[in-house]
Amino acid sequence: MRKSRRKALAAIGVGLLLLGSIVYIAFGDAVWFWSDNQINNNSIEKRKVVFISKSTDSAFWQSAYAGANAASAEYNLNLTCEGPGSEEDFEMQNDMIDAAIEDDVDAIIFSAIDFEANADAINRAAEKGIKIVVVDSPVNSSKIMCYIGTDNYGAGCVAGVEALKNPARTLRIGIVNFDKNTQNGQMRESGFRDTVKKDERTEIVSSINVKSTVEDAKQGTIDMLNQYPHINVLVTFNEWTSLGVGYAVEEMGVGSDTQLIAFDSNVKSVGMLENGDVDALIVQNPYAIGYLGVEKAYALLNGQKLDKAEIETTSILVTRENMYDDKSQRALFAFGKGEDQTV
Repeated sequence: MRKSRRKALAAIGVGLLLLGSIVYIAFGDAVWFWSDNQINNNSIEKRKVVFISKSTDSAFWQSAYAGANAASAEYNLNLTCEGPGSEEDFEMQNDMIDAAIEDDVDAIIFSAIDFEANADAINRAAEKGIKIVVVDSPVNSSKIMCYIGTDNYGAGCVAGVEALKNPARTLRIGIVNFDKNTQNGQMRESGFRDTVKKDERTEIVSSINVKSTVEDAKQGTIDMLNQYPHINVLVTFNEWTSLGVGYAVEEMGVGSDTQLIAFDSNVKSVGMLENGDVDALIVQNPYAIGYLGVEKAYALLNGQKLDKAEIETTSILVTRENMYDDKSQRALFAFGKGEDQTV
């Protein structure tokens, strides 16, 4: 009996070994793949990134969000895009930064409304170990790890050169800028002023700062033109003020007598360019700004050293004469990676 029991146990053992071998041969790769996937799925935890812009509803920021979302999908990040309702509300931006700290985000992509007043909140986030990438408009902090945006001074110079193409004997200039505390607008105005002052024909008749809203820019321009009706060149420096100044020119019927150089593009400002109320648009590349902001945040989160701490994105001058060129069309309606985009 004992001998026959040993034989039976031995037979069972051999059978189990054979069965195991058959299973391994037949499904070994699949078993390994399943196991490996389980390990990877358990280890994947998306990093949290928040993109805090100056507002949310302009064509500029919508295009930046599109670029950021494309990059977050590519790099498998958990991205949130948000901003205050007004490009004047730096306090709301600070609240959003503090909320991001509380939420233990890994990186913040930020565009500052106020160069000084946003600095403390950004420093608080950096001191918590959060990676900081700034886009479009700088903030006065030494904690910034990367800046991405237009060469704002250079873009202002381009606007100045365009103004000087005006053949009038005297160029009486009116400047409508947005908040003095927003750095990119100030840099654009500096580039413009430094360029036009080289020409003896120019005189800056009036310069105002308005809230970054269509309504304020329109009313400020109407008041300016009523006080100085001989102004024959107007310049302004972002999407909302461009619309406001354009509406003022349209309402006062001075488009044929006044050269208007503006910034950024949307359906309405392109229409103004087409009908003559706007003469030139400096068009930036917000899609690239958003895409690169996320891409560099991802690199920083993975301990990679960036080649450059400042990355310049493209901008282009679009006039009525070249607005139907392929290059201009891609810039005016850039919601993806056109061949002339930086990305």
